[in-house]
Amino acid sequence: MPYFLAILLSVSLLSGCQSAYYSAMEQVGVHKRDIMVDRVEDANAAQKDAQQQFTSALEGLKALNNFNGGELEAAYNDVNDQYKDSEAAVNKVKDRIAAIEDVADALFDEWNDELALYKSATLKRDSANKLRATKVQYQKMLSAMKRAEQKMEPVLDTLRDNTLYLKHNLNAAAIGSLQGEFNSLQREIQQAIRDMNSAIAESNRFIGHLEK
Repeated sequence: MPYFLAILLSVSLLSGCQSAYYSAMEQVGVHKRDIMVDRVEDANAAQKDAQQQFTSALEGLKALNNFNGGELEAAYNDVNDQYKDSEAAVNKVKDRIAAIEDVADALFDEWNDELALYKSATLKRDSANKLRATKVQYQKMLSAMKRAEQKMEPVLDTLRDNTLYLKHNLNAAAIGSLQGEFNSLQREIQQAIRDMNSAIAESNRFIGHLEK
């Protein structure tokens, strides 16, 4: 099977699975709007977890700065564990954002299609206005989440560099070389946390808009 055709088929199957999922949920009274709220709340929780993990990673590097002898292998393992946990936390945030985008596309497509079913011009116009307002709020929230996600990458890059450097140079001199990374990582983490807090605030505003 040609590569492009295989990709197209996979996307079609995935889209079909998602459509079937949303249809099944609606059969039991759970609508796309409800799923959207749940997924936004899940993304908020994932961002809070990432904040905690980044803070732990910063504490780990701070402890490394204070290293004054001991088992170098243990120091490397601690940094490596923090990197792996941070990477998992970031991937979870990315997955949660992707899930929001998926249900948002389905929700807005359905809403737009159903505008044609109105007989009352007044009600149709009101619903169309609400759709536009909801899309605006959604884009503000999504942009905030994407900005926060982008700020997470430099943190992961620094942690990855530290981990690799320790792995390749398991000696006291390597510990000293990494001490200069602490201030940089601290700034990156502080910025990432600020952006995640902004994204969470936008998410809460969006949920409030949906629940009006």
